[in-house]
Amino acid sequence: MTHQEARALLESMTKSDSLLRHARTVELVMRAYAAKLGEDEEQWGITGLLHDADYEAYPDQHPSVIVSQLRERGEEEIAHAISAHYTKWGVPYNALLDKALLACDEVTGFVVACAQVRPTRLQGLEAKSVLKKLGQKSFAASVDREEVRLGAEMFGVDLKEHIGFIIQVLQQHQQELQLQPVEEQA
Repeated sequence: MTHQEARALLESMTKSDSLLRHARTVELVMRAYAAKLGEDEEQWGITGLLHDADYEAYPDQHPSVIVSQLRERGEEEIAHAISAHYTKWGVPYNALLDKALLACDEVTGFVVACAQVRPTRLQGLEAKSVLKKLGQKSFAASVDREEVRLGAEMFGVDLKEHIGFIIQVLQQHQQELQLQPVEEQA
C-alpha cells in the first residue's frame, strides 16, 4: 500500500480536522521511530496514519472496519498492529510494530493536548512538563494513563525519553500541524 492510497483510505472515513491531525502526528512519530530503529519507515508511517481511520465513521466497530480493509489488501502486519493498539482488546503483541503503535498513539495525542494549551505550543515544551500534566487526571481526561505507561513499557523505552523524542519529532512539523506559537500563526 502506498502512502497516497493510505491517505485516501483515511480521508474516506475521517473528516474531523482533529482526528486527521492525530493520524498525521502518530504517522510522523512512527516514521521517526522506524528511521531510528532501522525499520520500514513507509510501513510504520502508514500504520500510524491509519490506526484510527474508522473511528469517526464506525465508532462502535473500531478498529475492525479498517483492520478488515487492510487484510483484504494483504496488509496483515499493519492490520495486526492496528488491531492491537489498545491493550484491553486482548490482541497479542507479536512484532515491534505492534508495540510501537501502542507506545505512540495515546501519548502523542497527549503531547499535542499539552502543546495546545500553551501560547508557545510545542516551542519550549519539555518532557517533564508533559509528565506533570499526565499526573493531572482532569487534564485531557480521555487519555488512558495506563495505556501510556504500558505502551512505553512494552516498547522498552523510558517514558520521559519517549515523550522527549515525540516532542522533537512534532517540533520539526509544527507549522504543518498548526502547532506553532500563537503569535506566529497567520
